[in-house]
Amino acid sequence: MIKGANAFVPTVPLRVAVRGGLEAMALLLTEQGTVRGDGDVVFHGAPVHPTNAVRLTGGADGTAWLEADLTRIEAEIASVLVVGSTSGGAIRDVAGPSVEAFAPDGTPVARYDVTDAGGETAMVLVELYRRAGGWKFRAVGQGYVNGLAGLARDHGVNVADAGPAPAPAPTPLPAQPPAAPVPHFAPPHPVKGPAPVQAYAPVPFAAPSPVTPPTAQPPVADRWSYGAVFEPYTRTGRDNDVISVDGLPPGPVIVELAVNGDGYTGLWLLDRRNKNKDNLVNSTEPDFRGRMLAEVPGKGPLRLRLEADGPWQVRVLPLAAARRLTAQKLECGGPDVLLHTAGPADLTIRYRGDDNLIVHLYELAGHQDPTALPSYENVVNEIGKRRETLPLPEGPLIVHLEMADGPWRAQLKHL
Repeated sequence: MIKGANAFVPTVPLRVAVRGGLEAMALLLTEQGTVRGDGDVVFHGAPVHPTNAVRLTGGADGTAWLEADLTRIEAEIASVLVVGSTSGGAIRDVAGPSVEAFAPDGTPVARYDVTDAGGETAMVLVELYRRAGGWKFRAVGQGYVNGLAGLARDHGVNVADAGPAPAPAPTPLPAQPPAAPVPHFAPPHPVKGPAPVQAYAPVPFAAPSPVTPPTAQPPVADRWSYGAVFEPYTRTGRDNDVISVDGLPPGPVIVELAVNGDGYTGLWLLDRRNKNKDNLVNSTEPDFRGRMLAEVPGKGPLRLRLEADGPWQVRVLPLAAARRLTAQKLECGGPDVLLHTAGPADLTIRYRGDDNLIVHLYELAGHQDPTALPSYENVVNEIGKRRETLPLPEGPLIVHLEMADGPWRAQLKHL
């Protein structure tokens, strides 16, 4: 398995081998991604879970063995993290770290080889999690440079003597609330990671009298009905990665990306051959924030390749979660996906960036296939600071700011 991949495993007592001389540990987590108490931490000092469903059984020749009886794990437990750590040095210095799960008869059922370890001293190697009445094995490979103490704190473990606390992540900003409820669809199981980066939020507009962005979406009489509705999927990580999201309905979605760092940020859709297909982000802006349009294929997962220098957060949202254009001024920054649901109107855009501003319109009236987008009309393709007024037809309409590396304001002027 490659990092991020997952597969069903039989609901049986599994034997899990943690190779490479790593010290093994298991965390039993609830739906909230945290342990219920110290009893849900299985390690060398407490090698057996109180239910006897998960236990460490020792090992030799650089292999630690963990037993996870999936038939006996309590209903309150949503996932089991298999963790590896070093007693000295970084995981990148370990020879051949891997995790392999075996059925009771010795048949291998899943394996993950860690190939991109860095300076971490602890890593969530694999996640066993409930899905569709069974269990799946996910190759996680999420490292922690602050070691077991940082990993444990992120999952609700009370670390009594963890030494100096790591530098805190930036305080998360409140994300814009969705314009409509997001019910029904069960989300893919989230991958647990480091403390979240700043959530995507409006960028303050540098003006003498800044306009305060609305704290909530105005009431929408005509509910957005184009595209599938599902609960958002969230994934966090650090630096370059490949993100695979299973279980999404086919069709257009919003991919929201936030990166904390001052290096290059690139994001690509991958095709069925695992090759770069569409470039969604190509930015050198520090602390990139943006929302992009993507299409989930009819068969297979949504797969994204990310190049980033620093911690990041990716969210996949339905189109229904996009912000509505209204007569109120909307302040933001970076690429975005906006919805126009009213009658004919003029859209004013004030752009304060130095690079390209590219805006596309997708007219959905009469478009019958909700699993694909219609052809777009490019209405803006300019460089540098701009003031634009765009005539919009009657909605429903998607206004896609494909490129906007800088702050901007948008507002409808109804006819």
